[in-house]
Amino acid sequence: MPPGTHILILGGTAEARRLAAALTARPGLRVTTSLAGRVTSPRLPPGELRVGGFGGPGGLGAWLREHRVAAVVDATHPFATAISAGAAEAAGATGVPLYALRRPGWSAGPGDLWHEAHSLADAAALLPALGRRVFLTTGRLGLAAFAHLDGLSFLVRSVEPPEPPLPRHTVTVTARGPFTVEGERELLRRHRVDVLVTKDSGGSATVAKLTAAREAGLPVVVVRRPPAPAGVPTAEDVPGVLALLSRAAADRCP
Repeated sequence: MPPGTHILILGGTAEARRLAAALTARPGLRVTTSLAGRVTSPRLPPGELRVGGFGGPGGLGAWLREHRVAAVVDATHPFATAISAGAAEAAGATGVPLYALRRPGWSAGPGDLWHEAHSLADAAALLPALGRRVFLTTGRLGLAAFAHLDGLSFLVRSVEPPEPPLPRHTVTVTARGPFTVEGERELLRRHRVDVLVTKDSGGSATVAKLTAAREAGLPVVVVRRPPAPAGVPTAEDVPGVLALLSRAAADRCP
């Protein structure tokens, strides 16, 4: 990539921070990471930083033109569907190349008792038949899908305090990964959890809960990822994204 190339990273994940570090280590590149601003004390990446929304795809497109962005990398959470869709629309309108960084999802292994759901509402519908004490690790948003389950008790863990409405019988824990298997075992035991609910976030920071649930023989409701926008070149790790960017830069050279 030639000196002066401006790359925008739509961030908020560990992979986004690692990508920013890799790109800022290359001389002459300008790297800006955009954060949604939903976390009070986020882990900040190297390079330039922008916090807050763009005002929709039109606002993002205007920002790309104004700041002469040469490429956008969508390294947001796999469930940040609105941001990903908006980035695809803005890239299509401006002609700025868009790439996606998506860590692989989790897969069930021997001994796992997984039940797949395609939404939080689907997950809530499965719970009454699976357990009474629920460890809910789907983040602080969208908990209204479980609010009607008065007969169940919930342990809700999220980085920031969850937003209401919440289930009537809820204990909240604010914590940020990575988590250890030993710590997750103790949490399950202390709260007498008998079913786990998680999004298929992938990665290693929060996978320990799945190991602890397997060891305890607990059922796990896994909310599968929504599909990514079609036609966006995607890599599973930082080296893969760097290869995509380098290949695109080489193709643009005469």
